[in-house]
Amino acid sequence: MTDKFLRTRIHMGTYAVTGSASGMGSAVTERLSTAGHSVIDVDLRDAQINVDLATPEGRSAAAAAILERSGGALHGAVFAAGIGPLPGPDRAFRIMQTNYLGTVELLTALRPALAAGGDSRAVVFGSNSPTVMPHVPRAVVRAIRAGKIERAVRRVRVFGRAAPNFAYAASKLAVTDWARRAAVTPAWAGAGIRLNVIAPGPVKTPLLDEELVDPRAAKAFRSFPNPIGELGEPGHLADWVMMMLSPSAAFMSGSVVVVDGGAEAWFRAGEWPRPVALRQLSRYLWRWRAYARTASPDHAGPSGRSLSESHR
Repeated sequence: MTDKFLRTRIHMGTYAVTGSASGMGSAVTERLSTAGHSVIDVDLRDAQINVDLATPEGRSAAAAAILERSGGALHGAVFAAGIGPLPGPDRAFRIMQTNYLGTVELLTALRPALAAGGDSRAVVFGSNSPTVMPHVPRAVVRAIRAGKIERAVRRVRVFGRAAPNFAYAASKLAVTDWARRAAVTPAWAGAGIRLNVIAPGPVKTPLLDEELVDPRAAKAFRSFPNPIGELGEPGHLADWVMMMLSPSAAFMSGSVVVVDGGAEAWFRAGEWPRPVALRQLSRYLWRWRAYARTASPDHAGPSGRSLSESHR
């Protein structure tokens, strides 16, 4: 992807990137900076804003610093900060705090700045893990979504050594669920913010290197289905993110882009897309009517074109 392409395809402006010091976040930061954009980067260390997103204080400090540096207007934000499923007594707690609250609370705090930026983009890093890992407890996901992290941690402790793995998958499922629900609301889509999720599979990052130090984890990893037969590169994912930040993503809202070498398709090729089941019809119709009550044919979006004009 050339610098000229990036300059013509993405609005020149100010972008915030979390998890910028390494891996995919670093690759995104490099591409944005190379294209001439102003990047406000956030990480534990080696960034403009060094904070711990696993703590409320760190999240508040990050939000305040980004808003100050951006002057209250952002053209985009990328949330790549995350903690992997390594062993440790407080690991599950930190995973949920960082991967869920570190995205949701910070992104919510930045929403007014994204709205002020006009026709802005936000990309959340999910994962393919919730869709390829069996038996991720819905009760854990619900607890995370409710902000009851201690309750979620207690529920995953029953998995023993595997607790961090379940915490990781549940945190990524929870943040994806939040993003999809928020993305299509007036506060986001209606404010001109295109909020979408990218769900990577195994990528050559320091996070993955740390996980594979454990011989058992490495053995399981080598045997796991990978139709492509190789790991993803941080740059591959960064290129996808750049597209999701560009005008090409103007018609994307609440989408999940899976970039995982084919693992999810290997396990669940027949599970999506699926038609609306008869048992889901009442909720489907309720959602349709709810939208009809809040929108009109002449509603104008950020483009200034009404829905009726779009179909002429």
